[in-house]
Amino acid sequence: MNDMKLWFNRPASNWTQGLPIGNGRLGAMIYGGVEHETWSLTELTYWSGKSEAIPSQSNTREDLDHMREHFFAGDYKRGDELAKQSLQPKKGNFGTNISMCDVQLAFDDYGDELLRELDLQSACTRTVYTSNGHKRTREVWASHPDGIIASRISSEQSGGISFTLRIVGRTDRFTATLIDKDTLVFVGQATENMHSDGDCGVCCHGVLKVIAVGGSVSADAGQIRIDNADDVVIYLAANTDYGRSDDAWMLTSVHQVENAIAKGYEQLKEDHVADYRRLYDRVNLDLGVTSQSILPTDERIQLFLKGQDDDPHLFALFYQYGRYLTIAGSRADSPLPLNLQGIWNDGEANRMQWSCDYHLDINTQMNYFPTEVSNLAECHLPLMRFIEQLAESGKAAAKHFYGCKGWVAHVFSNAWGFASPGWETSWGLNVTGGLWIATHLREHYDFGLDPSFLAETAYPVLKDATLFFLDYMTVHPKYGWLVTGPSNSPENSFYVDDPQRSEYQLSMGSTLDQVLVRDLFVFCLEASEHLQVDVELQQKLKQAIALLPPLMIGRRGQLQEWLEDYEEAQPDHRHFAHLFCLYPGNQVTPEGTPELSTAAEVTLVNRMNREMLEDVEFTLAAFAANFARLHDGENAYKHLTHLIGHLCFDNLLTYSKAGIAGAETNIFVIDGNFGGTAAIAEMLLQSHAGGIHLLPALPAKWQTGKVTGLRAKGNAEVDVTWANGELVEATIRSFSAVRMFLRNRDRKIEISLEPNCTYHIDGSLSMKRI
Repeated sequence: MNDMKLWFNRPASNWTQGLPIGNGRLGAMIYGGVEHETWSLTELTYWSGKSEAIPSQSNTREDLDHMREHFFAGDYKRGDELAKQSLQPKKGNFGTNISMCDVQLAFDDYGDELLRELDLQSACTRTVYTSNGHKRTREVWASHPDGIIASRISSEQSGGISFTLRIVGRTDRFTATLIDKDTLVFVGQATENMHSDGDCGVCCHGVLKVIAVGGSVSADAGQIRIDNADDVVIYLAANTDYGRSDDAWMLTSVHQVENAIAKGYEQLKEDHVADYRRLYDRVNLDLGVTSQSILPTDERIQLFLKGQDDDPHLFALFYQYGRYLTIAGSRADSPLPLNLQGIWNDGEANRMQWSCDYHLDINTQMNYFPTEVSNLAECHLPLMRFIEQLAESGKAAAKHFYGCKGWVAHVFSNAWGFASPGWETSWGLNVTGGLWIATHLREHYDFGLDPSFLAETAYPVLKDATLFFLDYMTVHPKYGWLVTGPSNSPENSFYVDDPQRSEYQLSMGSTLDQVLVRDLFVFCLEASEHLQVDVELQQKLKQAIALLPPLMIGRRGQLQEWLEDYEEAQPDHRHFAHLFCLYPGNQVTPEGTPELSTAAEVTLVNRMNREMLEDVEFTLAAFAANFARLHDGENAYKHLTHLIGHLCFDNLLTYSKAGIAGAETNIFVIDGNFGGTAAIAEMLLQSHAGGIHLLPALPAKWQTGKVTGLRAKGNAEVDVTWANGELVEATIRSFSAVRMFLRNRDRKIEISLEPNCTYHIDGSLSMKRI
């Protein structure tokens, strides 16, 4: 039985009720009902803006030192003024990913018994209803192997299909032209004037072809008309000139549609499903079912909103939905990684000061938090390539803004690897934004242990980041510690102890910076020793690591967010980036650093108990993951429940509430889906700090269950079965030789895994090779 479906018995009146499909590049949101259906089409590279140099004065190390003198002296006001002069470039043509067009279908039918569904096991949407006593079926899916979107409309009644089809652009520069009565060709350009000048942007070209069996096909007033057909198939392809230097790309869509027609609908779908399930079927999660499990998805979400959370299957569905969105949005050959909205786009972020871009202060990172543990390592590769691109463009930013070697990037980036500070230092001067996203290189290596990836990609990129921070950082005159700065703690602010009770964002040595730099230096030291390279750099790293500041506990018992124990100006702020040291990092662990773990818990509790806490999708997901790292399954469960019930649209996509960070309406932001997916995995399996921990944060309401195929650091796969809250058995399939610890509750043993071997573990952690 396939119970992994989102399904609804009412029409989708708008985008937020639609169902997403994607092939790693081309995406669509499918919504409508009996009489109407819309495919809101998006493409990963369809960006406004362009690659351009950021005009700014060229700074030297002396400029940086002069700025820092004021911060060290406690003159934050003057230090901030100097930072704004030197480290605050103009916006320019940064751009944003935008929607391409809408395919609109208008049917002659009137019907009832409507069913809409997204089948996660076949990556296919269906709309089924009854009209004139006969069943009608419409299905739409996006093929990764063939690069197209395909749809089939069928009827039990001969001649029962009649509708019109047209394409409407989402920008001013868009035209759709009838080439024949059954073919529409469209061209457009991704232009807008909020994030660029309205003239620059990526161009697109697409083809839509209709093939009808029976009845007639005609064309009129720019739209295709189908009358009394028995069966209709639609093929759609779209491509852009992103990264292209000639016009050959304009033939790509034509060839894709021609090849699809030659292959035929059934073979296309068979190839699509096989390709998709090669990834999806790796992991299965069973948390049990209740009477709520049989309800439509939107009704189940509403019950969570009302506090009726007796529906463990909805958590499993949410988890597998996150894996589906990863596969649909980020494939090994995707030209770019997932952005703020994955590969889908409701248009809301583009019409205001928000941008559908790559935020580097948690959002893009969170998109890929679940990728490795959820056994989708190939889907991580677009981010690896993007980080390499960012590192290359970041060399100019390091030299231009700081007069330093290596590379740096800040709070966000775009399709062309923007690496400069943002155009307002209060949020734009996150000097470790690039370093934070680059931690995914280390994650990808730690899970897969691929020596070629370490030597050819991870180490070279992170080594160049190391060169920047060794050149950029300075010794604090008061403490003797090696610190960053000026920088912020995204995107928070603090009060300084003066009569005006002044609020500032910039300081020296924020905790997030120091945590990320320590992880960077330690990784590069270990990697260079392993690869037997850069002996001189090894010595510099050892000296630098010894000078880094420790994590500190503030007067309120909290883990300090800054080097000084400042008072938070916004204690209910949505960001708590300094807890990277707990999750996804591991400098803080309940077993290894109990006092710091308690301080991290105090930070979380203080933040979540604030009456005015900013209710944000990524914040709730981060709460859940951090509490899971503290082995607090009940609080992790609480925040996941809130995320699903309060911050999901009817289609189970997460959103940021109106009013947050200037949002004018509820805006779809996909990081909550991925962060929640990662948190669920983290509650069931953790692999960090040299070990595998089985069921580390199991909540009481997931008493019995089973998960298969989760991936652990050290190149292993793990299955876990539990009953009545206790481990029953586990299986580890190892693919590399690794020594580590294995834990469950208070039991802990040391294990040695051999390559290509399988091990059985019982409830008492007794292990045998099978």
